[in-house]
Amino acid sequence: MTQPLSIGPHAVVPPVVLAPMAGITNAPFRTLCREFSGGKGLFVSEMITTRALVERNEKTMQLIRFDESEKPRSIQLYGVDPATVGKAVRMIAEEGLADHIDLNFGCPVPKVTRKGGGSALPYKRNLLRAILREAVSGAGDLPVTMKMRKGIDDDHITYLDAGRIAVEEGVTAIALHGRTAAQHYGGTADWSAIARLKEHVPEIPVLGNGDIWSAEDALRMVRETGCDGVVVGRGCLGRPWLFADLVAAFEGRDDFQRPVLRQVADVMVRHATLLGEWLGDEARGVIDFRKHVAWYLKGFAVGSEMRKRLAITSSLEELRAGLDELDLDQAWPAGADGPRGRTSGNNRVVLPDGWLKDPYDCAGVSEDAELDTSGG
Repeated sequence: MTQPLSIGPHAVVPPVVLAPMAGITNAPFRTLCREFSGGKGLFVSEMITTRALVERNEKTMQLIRFDESEKPRSIQLYGVDPATVGKAVRMIAEEGLADHIDLNFGCPVPKVTRKGGGSALPYKRNLLRAILREAVSGAGDLPVTMKMRKGIDDDHITYLDAGRIAVEEGVTAIALHGRTAAQHYGGTADWSAIARLKEHVPEIPVLGNGDIWSAEDALRMVRETGCDGVVVGRGCLGRPWLFADLVAAFEGRDDFQRPVLRQVADVMVRHATLLGEWLGDEARGVIDFRKHVAWYLKGFAVGSEMRKRLAITSSLEELRAGLDELDLDQAWPAGADGPRGRTSGNNRVVLPDGWLKDPYDCAGVSEDAELDTSGG
């Protein structure tokens, strides 16, 4: 039995966290994952841009809507300007919009790193410190955590320095994805970096992220690295029931039930239904669900024409009718527990001009570098 994970006043038992994923971890998906976990674990919103939050952008205000059953309510913020991050955090604290704030220093996508944000930002040590200081001071009693990567690339590794700065500025916990920004999601996550970070910052919890495709992977990560908890991202794409397996594994049970296709189809329809209710329009919900179809059906014997048809449905009736034409008694396919989602690697990291010249100078980073829309 693993020790409970403390995120400020919140005990996370078992120590399992849903990673924020753009366009994925909205309220409906969090609801599904939480249902499968029996309400156990921590489920974080998709990335919210601090500038858009402060400006009360309509899409952003939609993204921070939590279901009444979500406790604690966790928001992940992205920002590059300390003043804007501070304003956003104070707004959350003063208006009671969430119970926990996570800061994104791990996103590797070009539109984020070219502004100096996400996984590019910890290279600028003084800027990182300024953002963390504003966030922690503005949060009041709310715990502030951060998620980061090892660094920009193998020549610009930042996670140990960033971890020390985080401890000094009062961050409650750190999650480390064991890849650099250049790796994106390719290759294999370096779990040894998670172990080194745990040794480097023993004062606060360290969570490991990267290549957790099964409950067994999660237990192995904790065993091999000594981390205090796990953050699960791509492994649960099309598999929200992974959280049931994770809870069972951490509670010492091995009674995992692999769903047959009929059960998967039911979850697919429920997911699309929840999206429609959340968006206030069934068709919009089904259209938003399309991106999930291939993940849910990974490994099952479903012909390419039917896969295409299911991926262009625009009503619940149409989705259900298509699924009902499948052989719904198919058992869970061998190999379907493996990697899923994006796997591209060895990308050139797009950075602001001169970003790597000086790891301490923050010149050139301003409020203008903030993204104006949330959700990645």
